[in-house]
Amino acid sequence: MDISATTGTLRERKMRETASRLTSVCRRLTAERGLNGFTVEDACDEVDVSRRTFFNYFPTKEDAIIGLDPEEELQKFAADFLARGSHGWERVVDDFIGLVIEHFETAGINAADHAELVAAIEREPKLLTRFMGISRARDQQAAELIAEREGVEPDDARVVACINLSTLLMKTAADRYFDPLNELDFSSLIHQNLAALRSVIGSNSPRKAHS
Repeated sequence: MDISATTGTLRERKMRETASRLTSVCRRLTAERGLNGFTVEDACDEVDVSRRTFFNYFPTKEDAIIGLDPEEELQKFAADFLARGSHGWERVVDDFIGLVIEHFETAGINAADHAELVAAIEREPKLLTRFMGISRARDQQAAELIAEREGVEPDDARVVACINLSTLLMKTAADRYFDPLNELDFSSLIHQNLAALRSVIGSNSPRKAHS
């Protein structure tokens, strides 16, 4: 057994758990008191970590509430996506969605997490603006990744289409996933939506205009 690899895995899992606990506490405190109703130290006391540890994970309280990924996670996502190489535009969406699913499952996002975020945003609506800004930045980063892999510009229509399609698939799957009556996992939902979309697009190819 590779002890160093095992140690690394345990450390990474502990880091994810600590980040998740900080996010959960910050969301709850925001919903209860408002963003200015608690300090970083208050959150740290509940999680039993130091202020320094908090800032190792998140630059601000707002980032902790939204639950931003650590920068190394983004870098790993980019490296994995680029390493798969170019195999045609249809594979771009498959590869991108596949990595999104891996991240989603690794992060262990559940209905309780979603409810906490919604409650925090309802108490502090300005968080929604920040969340939307982060989403736009993530879309731009994704566009740059796709463009780099496929050898085109980030504003190429095919890149834009891939981003829009991926965003639609993730939102639709997430809406169903967080429904209390849902019994399917996130991967099944997103692949179900992708298959349905491809079926519809395939059955509606452009017709030649009559002369």
